[in-house]
Amino acid sequence: MQENHWLAERFEENRGHLRAVAYRMLGSLSEADDAVQESWLRLEHSGAGGVANLKAWLTTVIARVCLDTLRARTSRREESLDAQGFEPVATRESGSDPEHEALLADSVGLALLVVLDRLTPAERLAFVMHDMFAVSFEEIAPIVGRSAAAARQLASRARRRVQGAGKVAAADVARGREVA
Repeated sequence: MQENHWLAERFEENRGHLRAVAYRMLGSLSEADDAVQESWLRLEHSGAGGVANLKAWLTTVIARVCLDTLRARTSRREESLDAQGFEPVATRESGSDPEHEALLADSVGLALLVVLDRLTPAERLAFVMHDMFAVSFEEIAPIVGRSAAAARQLASRARRRVQGAGKVAAADVARGREVA
């Protein structure tokens, strides 16, 4: 009984880390929670008598559980419903939590990918390389196989499309309400 209580306390200390690992691998909070629960069951049944580094052991277990979930998803040709519509990440009150900041960066990255998905490959490359990494258009031009002026035009067109993405979505919502 005492060992089970000790295990539960150590598991709770690592729950946030385990959930973050599972979420990054599976892309779904509900599946991540299921994987964390499965890792608890495996810990409870195996005992921790010979485990020197419990966090590393739990990380290995959660990775294997996630891998099994991904393999099952692939073999059944499943696609997670959560992966189709990116779900918000649960946050803590304080913004100083490194795990929270990493999860926020992941969710912002996913949102950026959704927006960038509307661009052609050449527009995406010119926009990202110039606006996010400050690469000159003279360096971008040979990569996209165009002149520096054409690369500048690609980035400009991409900026307009990215900035207009929210406006189009709002117009679509308004039009959908009008039709309904």
